[in-house]
Order: sequence, then structure tokens, then C-alpha cells
Amino acid sequence: MNLSVKIAVFLTLFLGATVWGSGAAGNSAVAKQKPDDTNAYAVAAYYWPAYHDEPRWRPFFNGTEGEWDIIRNARPKFPGHNQPRVPLWGYEDESDPKVMEKKIHAAVSHGINVLIFDWYWYEGQPFLEECLNKGFLKATNNGQIGFYLMWANHDATTLWSLQRSHTNEVIWPAAVDRKTFDVIADRVIAQYFKHPSYFKIDGKPVFSIYEISTLIKGLGGVANTRAALDGFREKVKAAGFPGLHLQAILWGTIPASLSMVPGDRAQTQDNTIRQLGFDSLSNYQWCHLVTPKGDYTDWGRVATAKWETWTKEFSVPYYPHVSIDWDSNPRARALRPNIIENKSPEEFAEFLKQAKEFVGRHNLKPRLITINSWNEWSEGSYLEPDTQFGMRYLEAVKAVFPPPTATSKP
Repeated sequence: MNLSVKIAVFLTLFLGATVWGSGAAGNSAVAKQKPDDTNAYAVAAYYWPAYHDEPRWRPFFNGTEGEWDIIRNARPKFPGHNQPRVPLWGYEDESDPKVMEKKIHAAVSHGINVLIFDWYWYEGQPFLEECLNKGFLKATNNGQIGFYLMWANHDATTLWSLQRSHTNEVIWPAAVDRKTFDVIADRVIAQYFKHPSYFKIDGKPVFSIYEISTLIKGLGGVANTRAALDGFREKVKAAGFPGLHLQAILWGTIPASLSMVPGDRAQTQDNTIRQLGFDSLSNYQWCHLVTPKGDYTDWGRVATAKWETWTKEFSVPYYPHVSIDWDSNPRARALRPNIIENKSPEEFAEFLKQAKEFVGRHNLKPRLITINSWNEWSEGSYLEPDTQFGMRYLEAVKAVFPPPTATSKP
């Protein structure tokens, strides 16, 4: 470890002990965020809940620390390859409320006021849910930050298993039938939507869905899917909310379909969004839009150039998305050549500024921006501090979206 890294580690640990060591993880140090206020920016980072013990997760890794196993043991696959990525805070258990309290404080004090938790359901039961249930929901400062769920309804494959990463076989299929869908709806309403920190738009809990094609496949077509979603909406209203805000992840998994207009034979993704009644769109990762290869700035320019096109093509609001990086080699035995180079917190900040300007120019309400991600260590895309950049990615967010305690104004 070189001198600069040692200094960064020391400062982080020292400041962490100072800020988080008193009371409820420094609750009094940061003003309460109100990300669903139409005058505030909702800066939302996806959260990948892969760093705690999950019994069904254990066969993929050694030990009981989840994906920390492959992050810790990653090695360079060519000269100059930036592996392993080393977390500045160490390999912490996110299901520990004290660990989550530190994450929440770091997020809120640097302008992140919403976390979007990847949420899974396989074989009739939730998966990787203890990060939320034991960590976030028991953190004493979770009232300072908003959260919502993105149902990551993709097949679980051997891409999650280092020893079988080259085979890409399905371990657990993600498509669900109507009976299972209703069980999922009941669970998320009772367990999460009713939490006071759950993020809402116009009073409606936001629920994001990752793969629209998988949803349609499991439910048996667009008409059946609309019926299931309408049932979900009615359940949400029965629970005391004015409705449900459904958000679709925009990429190739939204199938094109015909409109309901007689004689119109054009097939578009927007027709599907209209028929299913989705309320908004965002992205999950730029890798879904542009092959992640080469210079970070070039990658980002091509991805963000699509924002204006989507605003014209879709009938619902598109909320802009910014990604940090891409390198999924910790998950693979063989080299995965799609790797981003020359990334920097400064270039990342420039794309955040573009997202902020886009939101203002299109008068989006709320002023929502999504970021990949808080902690996708296995894909190289994370805000959490590492030994290379320290807190600089979080500082980049803070510079563009100062939290209420900052002296400058947004």
C-alpha cells in the first residue's frame, strides 16, 4: 500500500470514527432529506445487496460473506488490469445495522438521498433480502434517506458462480405466474411500501421492474400482464395509497408491440409501455445501451446522447441515468474483454451535471437522477470509497448535488 493510500485509509477511518461514533450514526449531523419534494433533486443510487450471508448464495462462493469472496480474490488478467478493487472500509457485512448506518450517513452527507435496492424472487421466495430487512430497516438513521425497490426479475445464471461462469446456464428462472405475482405484490406492499422512508411520486410508492419481457413471458402476454399490474395497483390503493408508480428499466428487454390505434402497424417499445400503464423510465447501466469498451468519456457520450431521443419516443417521463464504470472480471475465470478505461471522478461529475441540466430543461417532476451504483463491486461500478480514489466519487456527487448542510446551493 503506497503512502497516499495509507493517508486516505487513515483519514476515512478517523473521520468515520468522529462522525459515526456518537449517537445514532451521526443523525444530528445531516438535515433530513425530502427527495420526493418537487423542489428537491432525488439522486438515487442502485444498491446491489450481495455482501452478506444468504444460505442459497453459499454454493456460489467460499465462506459466508457473499460476493466479497470474489472481490477479495480477484487478480489482474493482463498487465495494467485494475484488479482487485479494494474497499476502503473493508469487507463489511451489510446486514449489520451499524454498517448500514455508516453507508446511509456517507450517502446523505454526499448528496445521495435515495437508494434503489435490487430485489429478487426465485423458487417461491425472496433472495438476498436480509440486507434490507436486517441492515437497512434496522438502521437507526434510515429516516434520513429514501428507498425503493427495483425487482431484478432476470434469470439467476452461472454468471454468478465463478467456477461455472463460462457456461451461462440458468440456475433459477425469474418468470412468475399470476399467483406468484400476487404474492410478491402483497409482500412488497406490507413489508416495504408502508415504511415511512419508502420513496413516492405524487404519494404513490415507486416500484421499478428490470426485465419487462420476462414479466410478460411469465404472466402469459401483454393483456394478462396489464391485468396483473392493474391488480397490483388496486392492492396498493386498498393499502391506503393514491396509487402505484411503475417504473420500467429502459433497454432491449422492453419488447416492441402494436399500438391500440386501428390501422397503425408500427411496433414500438412505447406501445408496450402504454398498454401496460407504466409511469416512467430510467436505465440501470450504460452497458445495456453501449458496449462497455474503451474510454469512459466516449462510452458516456454515446449513452447520454440517447436521452433526447427517448424523450421524444416515449409517452412517459424518462429520468436520466449515469454509470460509473464497467469491469465484471471478478465474476469470471477467463478474461471478459469489455472493460472501461480512463475513468475519473471528474468525468463522472460532468455527466451528473448533464443529467441535472436535462432534468431542469425538461421540467421533470420529481427531479430524479439514477446512478449505477452504490456498490456494484463485482462490475466495477460503485460510489463506495476504494483505495484508488478514496471518497472522490462521493465528493463528485456532493459537488453537483450539495446536501442541505452544504454551504453552496444546487
